Amino acid sequence: MSYPIESIIQCIGARRIGSREAAIDWLLTDSRSLSFPEETLFFALTTKRNTGARYIPELCARGVTNFVLSEDDYKKLKEKNSPELNFLVVRDPLKALQKLAELHREKFRIPVIGITGSNGKTIVKEWLHQLLSPDRFIVRSPRSYNSQVGVPLSVWQLGEEAELGIFEAGISEMGEMSALQRMIKPTIGILTNIGGAHQENFFSLQEKCMEKLSLFKNCDVIIYDGDNELISNCVLKSMLGAREIAWSRTDIERPLYISKVTKAEDHTTVAYRYLDMDNSFQIPFVDDASIENALNCLAACLYLMTPAEQITERMARLEPVAMRLEVKEGKNACVLINDSYNSDLVSLDIALDFLVRRSEKKGLKRTLILSDILETGQSTATLYRRVAQLVQSRGIDKLIGVGAEISSCEARFEGLSERYFFPNTEALLASDLLKRLHSEAILLKGSRVFNFDLLSEALELKVHETILEVNLAR
Repeated sequence: MSYPIESIIQCIGARRIGSREAAIDWLLTDSRSLSFPEETLFFALTTKRNTGARYIPELCARGVTNFVLSEDDYKKLKEKNSPELNFLVVRDPLKALQKLAELHREKFRIPVIGITGSNGKTIVKEWLHQLLSPDRFIVRSPRSYNSQVGVPLSVWQLGEEAELGIFEAGISEMGEMSALQRMIKPTIGILTNIGGAHQENFFSLQEKCMEKLSLFKNCDVIIYDGDNELISNCVLKSMLGAREIAWSRTDIERPLYISKVTKAEDHTTVAYRYLDMDNSFQIPFVDDASIENALNCLAACLYLMTPAEQITERMARLEPVAMRLEVKEGKNACVLINDSYNSDLVSLDIALDFLVRRSEKKGLKRTLILSDILETGQSTATLYRRVAQLVQSRGIDKLIGVGAEISSCEARFEGLSERYFFPNTEALLASDLLKRLHSEAILLKGSRVFNFDLLSEALELKVHETILEVNLAR
C-alpha cells in the first residue's frame, strides 16, 4: 500500500526540506535491511549506543532519497542541501514512526488479534495462522516483532487484501503498552500468561498484568485462562467492558469449559464444551505450555466461528514453531540457513537480510533455494516481480526455484547469472545440482507443503548451531 510523501508529512507533523516527488511503500529502521531504495522511508532512530543518522550518507549512495530524522541530526548532516533528497524533520523519529503506523491501521475495518503475555505470544500467533489461513488472508507480525519498533513495522504490512491481522505486543516496563495499543487496536485480545520475564521493571506481577491488559482497551472480546487467579482478578479490576472467553478446566459455567485433557505418548486429546456443544481435538504435543497455547487458539477460532470439525482437523496438523533460524554446517564447505517453516514476502526479506550478513562474515557466495510462495492474495506476476526485486537487491548469486508458479516466472529473474527451476522438491533432489554446491551460504526458504526438510537433510552435516536472527522482541 503506497502513500504519497505529502500524506506522510501531514500525518507525522514533519518539517519538510526537499521537494522530490515520492511514493512510500517500505519503512526502514535498519540500514542493513534495505531492499527497495526508491520506495523506502528511512527513520533515523536514536538508541543509547547509536544513531540511525550516521547511516544516511551510505543509504543515499544506495539510492534512498527519503528520511525522517530529528532537528539535531539534520543540522549535522552534510547532505542536507541536496535537492534530490527529502528530509522530514520531527521532534522524535520513533514517535513519528508509531504515528504513521496508527494512521495506517485506521484504514482497515477487519478483525485484528492482539496477543500479549510473558510467554507463548509467537507460538499462539503462528498456530493461529496455521489454523485460520486456509479460510482468510492473514497479515501477522514477522517472527517476534513485538517491541516499540517491531510493532509499527508489523502493522505497516497490512494491505488491501488483508482479512485478518495478528500482532504481538511485548513490553518491559510500565507505560509502554499505550503506544502499542494505539497501533494495533485489536478487536480480539489474547493474554497468554503472566510470568517473571522483565519483572525487574515492575513492582509486582499484578502491576505487569494490568499494564498488559491495557492492550485490550476497546476490544470486542478478551481470551484468557479463567483458572489463573491473578489474571482473572486483574481482568475484573480492569473493567474493560469486553466480552470474555475465559476458558477453564474446573468451572463448567465458564464460556469455554475444558472437560478433559488426556496425554498420550506423542499427542494430547482435549475435550471441551462451548455454547452447550461438546467436541474434542488432538494436538501432536504433550507439554503443558503447548496445551495452554492450543486452548488460547481454540478460543479464538471458536469466536471467529471456525467450524468444530475444521478445528479438529487442523489442530491435529499443528507444527512446531521455529523460533530461530537454524545455521548448520553444510557439505562441501557450505553454510546452510534453514528457514523452511514458513514462506511469505516479509519473512523472505528478513531471511535474505540474515543470509547477506552471514555470507559476508564467511566470505561465501549467496544461494537461495525458494519454493512457491502460497496464499499471498497477490497475482503471480506481481508477487514474483517483488521477489525478483528482493533477490537482486540482496546480491543473490544463485537462485534455485521449486514449484510451478515460480518456474512460470523464470523470466523475472533474468538479472541473475545462475538460476535453476524445478517443478517440485523431488525433481531437485533427483538432479545433481545439490552435489555441485560448494563454498556457498545457502538459504532454504520454502512453504511447508514442499518438504524442504528433505533438502536440509541432503545438504547438511550433522554438527550444527542455532542462531537468533533478529532482536525486535521484548
